[in-house]
Amino acid sequence: MEAFYLEWANLLLRWLHVITAMAWIGASFYFVFLDSSLEKPQEPNPDRVAGELWAIHGGGFYHARKFMAAPPRVGGFLHWFYIESYFTWISGFLLFSVSYLWSPTAYLIDPSVADLSSGQAIAAALGLLLGFLVVYELICRYAGAPGKGDKAVAFFVAAAVAAGAWLSTELFSGPAAFLITGAMIATVMSANVLLWIIPGQRKMVASLQAGETVDPTPGLIGKQRSVHNTYFTLPVLLAMLSNHYSFLTSSDQRLLFLLGLMLAGALIRYYFVRMHGYKLGRHGHPWAFGLAGLVIVGCLIGYSAVAELEKRQLAQSAATSASAAALPMGTSGP
Repeated sequence: MEAFYLEWANLLLRWLHVITAMAWIGASFYFVFLDSSLEKPQEPNPDRVAGELWAIHGGGFYHARKFMAAPPRVGGFLHWFYIESYFTWISGFLLFSVSYLWSPTAYLIDPSVADLSSGQAIAAALGLLLGFLVVYELICRYAGAPGKGDKAVAFFVAAAVAAGAWLSTELFSGPAAFLITGAMIATVMSANVLLWIIPGQRKMVASLQAGETVDPTPGLIGKQRSVHNTYFTLPVLLAMLSNHYSFLTSSDQRLLFLLGLMLAGALIRYYFVRMHGYKLGRHGHPWAFGLAGLVIVGCLIGYSAVAELEKRQLAQSAATSASAAALPMGTSGP
């Protein structure tokens, strides 16, 4: 009955994981759009509003405003956005535990990749999740302050992702390697909310309630981590969906596919983020980033098509040779 209950657990956890991930990603994408689309107030601004946005949706008009540091007061219920993040990670980790850690010899370990014991494989998987988080935190703390070292942070984080992906493909089965790489990044995303974004916001709210001047630093750090999260989103989704496509996870070049598609996802996400500012005339059209992402995808499709064609030709040649060898001596094929 163990397998029966594990199947139910897998279904329910996957369902919960998708629901909470949709809620988290939807909120994240909306606030990135909102922050990127703010315009300077057109009317007198005694409350030091940094920007505002007018929108229409569902038959109604909306007027959103962002304050430079904090509003003079909060006039109603203050909505927070963090439960979605926590439950996405919790449900994802439980799903990973049920699907991979519970029986590591089934899906986590591939002896042709690395001859690991169950304990070694579990320790390595958990170590990668924690290790990547530590490396990411060190990069963010020492590679540059928010708004000043973003390019350096992006470079080192990309290098860390590549290193983590390489380690995963050297240690685990193909599907597990893709999933663990995505889980490493997803752990960082949720940790950004838990360790930086929400604590910083709590400090700002506490200062506002105490009548003190609000320090904008926690907000700047939270903004940096929030921006990181939005660029992580599409690469993580790719890693999570990859288990449905064995031509990726079983390929001899799976590391190339994993990193290439993740890079394409990040570039495409950057294109959409920049489009918000382009619509307001703040900078040029970001077509080059979207095109670069599509070109990478196209190159990977072409590469895989050539590899697939060669594989089929080899299989056909082997079948022809085997058929010829099976014929009696002195006879020939039709």
